[in-house]
Amino acid sequence: MTDLEIIDEIEKVRSKNNINWMNILRLSFKHAPNEARKIVSKINQDDGKISELLKLLSNNQ
Repeated sequence: MTDLEIIDEIEKVRSKNNINWMNILRLSFKHAPNEARKIVSKINQDDGKISELLKLLSNNQ
């Protein structure tokens, strides 16, 4: 497989996994919204940290 073919396959899998993730999110907010909010907040904080690290990586020389 070429690099671009591999990337296309990753995209397909991620697309399906994003649907699964959204289903989990819906279920969490339906059955335990307060707990779900706390977890989503933590995920958002960690995503922010990842974004900052990616900025460092992209600008690293």
